[in-house]
Amino acid sequence: MNHEVPALFASRNDFIAAVRAALADVAQHGGRELWMLDLDFADWPLNEPAVIEHLRLWARPHRKLTLIAHDFDTVARRHPRWVDFRRTWAHVVECRTNTEVEAGRMPSLLLAPGRLVLRRFDPLRYRGSVSHDAASQLQTREVVEAVLQRSTLAFPPSVLGV
Repeated sequence: MNHEVPALFASRNDFIAAVRAALADVAQHGGRELWMLDLDFADWPLNEPAVIEHLRLWARPHRKLTLIAHDFDTVARRHPRWVDFRRTWAHVVECRTNTEVEAGRMPSLLLAPGRLVLRRFDPLRYRGSVSHDAASQLQTREVVEAVLQRSTLAFPPSVLGV
């Protein structure tokens, strides 16, 4: 049994570094699924070339990256590299929206089942943790499933007619 103490973060820079490290980890170790949830992903480093490269290295047939947000307007505006990645890897990436979860209650997390979970508990102060603990992953998967149940497909990879 893994009794690892989760790595804690408590600043914007630490959160961004934790996201980068988590994506580097999954790029190296793989995994069939990757889940990312946030209100709008405004603070995530999704436009950084290194982050896109980690996602590209992870993306292979039979893998699935699912993003769930309240809306994707900020992603479209602030993360053009990720938008290009999403277009290229549309067969691996699914975007969903859940507008039933109140804005302040949308989880902010990254889950790589079998590898790690990154949870930002306080988005305003950037407080959260990263853990490789199986119990944390299971608990986080339950949170993901609850948000997923009331979500719908969103943010198509391309707009017809354009």
